[in-house]
Amino acid sequence: MKSDLDYIKHIHGEILFLKEEFNKTNKDLFLINNVLKRAFVRSIEIIGEASNKLSDSFKKKYPDPEWRKFSATRNHLIHGYFTVDYDIVWDLVENKIPTLHLQITEILGKEKNLFD
Repeated sequence: MKSDLDYIKHIHGEILFLKEEFNKTNKDLFLINNVLKRAFVRSIEIIGEASNKLSDSFKKKYPDPEWRKFSATRNHLIHGYFTVDYDIVWDLVENKIPTLHLQITEILGKEKNLFD
């Protein structure tokens, strides 16, 4: 069974991928690149799934990331895949992922210190 720290590491890895790929492109190129669009959606799905797997006690300890919103986004992408709005995907990566990156990095620092 994976620990909360394992799930946070998964989230962090997907954030790093999204940021790296985001910095290599622009919205117009993103919108015509089917591989990149699918990769972004998949990373967001993984973030949502990992957020959903975190224990309630962990979410209470760290309420700042909007865990429920990331889980809901994942559910929308998984269950409404015929209607993915890639403008919204781009906006999420551009405007929400940087904040999540800061929050997850802070959580990782605190949690890793517990095991050092």
